[in-house]
Amino acid sequence: MKKIIAAFCISSVAFAQIPTGYYNTATGTGYTLKTQLHNIIDNNTNSSGTASYGDLWDLFTETQFRDTYYENDGSLLDLYSEKPTGADSYNFTNTSQQCGNYSSEGDCYNREHIMPQSVFNSNYPMYSDAHFVLPSDGKVNGQRGNLPFGKVGTANWTSTNGSKRGTNLNSGYSAGYTSDVFEPIDEFKGDVARALFYFATRYEDQITSWSYDMFNGASTQVYTNTFKNILLTWHQLDPVSAYEIAKNNKVYTFQNNRNPFIDHPEYITTIWGSPLSTEDIYANFSVRLYPNPIKNQQFSLVSNYKIEEVLIYTINGQVVQRITNPFETITLNNLPAGFYFVNITAENLQTVKKIVVE
Repeated sequence: MKKIIAAFCISSVAFAQIPTGYYNTATGTGYTLKTQLHNIIDNNTNSSGTASYGDLWDLFTETQFRDTYYENDGSLLDLYSEKPTGADSYNFTNTSQQCGNYSSEGDCYNREHIMPQSVFNSNYPMYSDAHFVLPSDGKVNGQRGNLPFGKVGTANWTSTNGSKRGTNLNSGYSAGYTSDVFEPIDEFKGDVARALFYFATRYEDQITSWSYDMFNGASTQVYTNTFKNILLTWHQLDPVSAYEIAKNNKVYTFQNNRNPFIDHPEYITTIWGSPLSTEDIYANFSVRLYPNPIKNQQFSLVSNYKIEEVLIYTINGQVVQRITNPFETITLNNLPAGFYFVNITAENLQTVKKIVVE
């Protein structure tokens, strides 16, 4: 089953648990907005030491961290083992499977710091911040280690669900870095990006004292141009999901602050801008889209690959239409005039096109 995209219900349902007035002071643009958001989310409970690293084990037993989106079996939802379109190779169903020792995938689950804990010397409140510490298979967590996230060119290790470790693909949207990186599957790339943008915002007053390959040394942009572009691209390719929204609401009750980029995904481009190269992510994946601008709610796609899925979303990351196994001519669902992105998938390749609907 495909992931449930929450964009259709964002305005009426998904944001229902945001406290009234929570973002009233988020009025700026660029890095001014980032600092305003920092001031809003800087008062999480972890700062006072009332939420510990051990408390994350209990948090992960809550419904919002369980699989009610794919197999719907109540097992732990692990970004590194979940197979969105098929049966998982293994499941974590009870607390006795907490790590511990492991030698293979499926032995136990761990608490994965999306931003490695070595960056901040395992200090609180970062150590137990549930907005970027997520449940994960112990073996896969170990294979990732402290690697940055990126686009793997040649993999030297692959998990059962397709997450990969290997040399960064130094071209396209990931150009500019040549060492090893870790790449989650497409289904969760946006989850990782929004967790890292949260980290850059929540800890902007400390981040210049830390060193990491992803950092540029500034408290404003935080990430180097290469990693900023990777994260921006992933944010657009994988919009906010129902899982992220439910998790964000639960973490708010756990530590009293929210991830603003799940509540308002448009804040990301307002602060960091748009990806530098989203027109053709893979040079060998040729797609012709015409006419553009689009008239009469119809356009055609011609490709050298069999197109499997077309995903149309707004500049704010809200999905407005999904077409599976489309014919050459695609009819839109009476979309309002404006600017959109079209995410086209074919044989495990993706490209993003910009369109204008008249």
